[in-house]
Amino acid sequence: MPDRTPVTLIGLGPMGQAMVRTLLAAGRPVTVWNRTPARAAGVVADGAVLAATPAEAVEASELVILSLTDYQAMYDVLEPATASLAGRTVVNLSSDTPERTQKAADWAAGHGATFLTGGVMNPAPMVGTAEAYVYYSGPTEVFEQHRTALTVIGAPRFLGEDPQLAQLMYQAQLDVFLTTLSSLMHATALLGTAGLSAAEVLPELLETVRGTPAIMEVGSETPGTDIDAGKHPGDLSTITMMGATADHIVGASEAAGIDLVLPRAVQAHYRRAIEDGHGSDNWTRIIDGIRNPR
Repeated sequence: MPDRTPVTLIGLGPMGQAMVRTLLAAGRPVTVWNRTPARAAGVVADGAVLAATPAEAVEASELVILSLTDYQAMYDVLEPATASLAGRTVVNLSSDTPERTQKAADWAAGHGATFLTGGVMNPAPMVGTAEAYVYYSGPTEVFEQHRTALTVIGAPRFLGEDPQLAQLMYQAQLDVFLTTLSSLMHATALLGTAGLSAAEVLPELLETVRGTPAIMEVGSETPGTDIDAGKHPGDLSTITMMGATADHIVGASEAAGIDLVLPRAVQAHYRRAIEDGHGSDNWTRIIDGIRNPR
């Protein structure tokens, strides 16, 4: 029989609505609340119960999931409902900084609630699919208590007790994601100056994105082990070689008249490593300058 332990979900943007429908499909009673009640119409038609107030929503379930814009939105919504938080588990899947996450965990504890941080690593259409996964951190016992319900949304990846860890991992993943998106648009713009359309060039550029994991794995069975050991062997590529490429990208972009912020940022990483005497090391040596900015 399906687990019918109730869940409350606050925040009905596309991600929140997808989570509600996934939980309902798994047989769980779901209570919802949203600042714009009209957004609840679809999920209510699917079987969710619309609470009149945040307090009513919180009181409906021991497990309260937040899918909001940021952590300030949590305070805006739940401050009037703090008297109802005692004994509840608040799972905040919103994006913000790790420091604000720690403050939020302390705030929840001050009102008698336990707090789990979450970072959802998939778009709304993928919620509940085999490809979906979510990072969590917070009290281990509380996470295990709610693991079954959280697994409905996506495979949970628990990082430890520190509430900041899941948020830090989430932001690190977005660091890679957003930089990749910007680089794709920059490269598309660069090629566009030669009359090539985005439809023509993006399939070519995406081949490079798909090949990046293989580049990271060359020469190491476990990517990152050499970095952890402070080893940056330059037998396959060097800072000097990669730095020259970074210079060429800046030159090509400048000649094309497109924005230089991204290529100059990359160029700066290699110039710093060369200035520090690491020109013959592998490109991974740029991490030293990133860790210790001037």
